[in-house]
Amino acid sequence: MPAARARHFLMMQWQRLFGGRAHRLQVAALPWRRSGGEIEIMLVTSRGSGRWILPKGWPKPGEALCDAAAREAGEEAGITGTIAQQTLGSYRYEKRSDRSISYEVQVYPLAVQAVAKTWRERNQRERRWMSQTQAAANVREPELAAMIHAFSPTAVERQAA
Repeated sequence: MPAARARHFLMMQWQRLFGGRAHRLQVAALPWRRSGGEIEIMLVTSRGSGRWILPKGWPKPGEALCDAAAREAGEEAGITGTIAQQTLGSYRYEKRSDRSISYEVQVYPLAVQAVAKTWRERNQRERRWMSQTQAAANVREPELAAMIHAFSPTAVERQAA
């Protein structure tokens, strides 16, 4: 079953079983590093509007959600590192065109270890390291801004140990 058809089927099942509107599931990496004693977060621009977002996208069938988030970070930002196995949390957003589509994005912290000079989507996106405060101020979704602002790598490192 093609991925788009499978997502549509799952959304319809969700609505039938639980009522209300289903959310399409995406995954995102929260790329971070330590710089001069401070935490920095990397954001990328979206291809459509050029607004600042986390690298995000669709998990492939059979792919662990955290691995999908790491793959998206490589494709959209040219970064690799250690991805957390547990989600930091999630946020929701809507896209409006002919109709409104609701998305839920599971976020996985990614401790960045390498930044490529060239990467798959380098001609379509800009990437930038920002302080946590700057990154939180530059994203549009309030839930994501709060998540970025509250992010603590120490908590993530304790979970991995």
